[in-house]
Amino acid sequence: MQINVSYERPPEDAPRSGPVRIGWLLTDEKAGIVFDPPERVRSTEMNRHHAKSASRCPAVINLESRYFVIRCPFDLHLRFVRDQNGKAGLRNMLGEASPVRSKKLAERLMVVGEPEWRYPDRPTIQMSLPYIFLADEPVYMSQVAPFMHYRKEPLPGTIFGGRFPVNIWPRPLLWAFEWHEPEKDIVLTRGEPLFYCLFETEPQDRPVQMVEAEKTPEVAEYIDLISGAVNYVNQTFSLFKAAEQRRPSVLVTPKRRN
Repeated sequence: MQINVSYERPPEDAPRSGPVRIGWLLTDEKAGIVFDPPERVRSTEMNRHHAKSASRCPAVINLESRYFVIRCPFDLHLRFVRDQNGKAGLRNMLGEASPVRSKKLAERLMVVGEPEWRYPDRPTIQMSLPYIFLADEPVYMSQVAPFMHYRKEPLPGTIFGGRFPVNIWPRPLLWAFEWHEPEKDIVLTRGEPLFYCLFETEPQDRPVQMVEAEKTPEVAEYIDLISGAVNYVNQTFSLFKAAEQRRPSVLVTPKRRN
């Protein structure tokens, strides 16, 4: 009896299976120890002894498995101020007790220009972060507030979310905050959840595997290509097709540890 074996690759639109590998890296590794790796949201500290415990519920486990938390890299106590000319700014209320030098803090934090605020009485501030996520198959990432972590003193505003495909558009993340009550200070502690990253896969039931990735020369060049585009184009989503044509064949190369 003759057996015919085909080694043809499945069509591109065929359903995929197994975990989706997502890579993360830091654009600047000089202070990399300050920026904690992304952590999967888990309910490990909650009651798992009872069979009906919510932390053993498949729906809860499935939800948490798709969220990764990014933690605040340093202590912050910020106050919204205006100078003698009325220009909006930030005051570091920790003063000399601040763990971050003023120069370095100014490189990370900024008040968005007032014409770009969504509401005239709600300042918008941004904290630049070195996190980048990558994938070699279709994956959308959404940046959302850390709603599964309780905060005794709520922040005086809301964060800006966002959703984009990390397999095409890997770019450094921002913590963008809309200050609904600018008369109240923003107080953040190192290690507390800053925001979540939610990953959507195809099909949706595939698990997510997070790995630290190498910043290869090809990846670095591609990131620079994308990051510079936001300074010249408002609707960057219109560039997805052009970016895909310039995309390296492989973005995620797991980092080797000596």
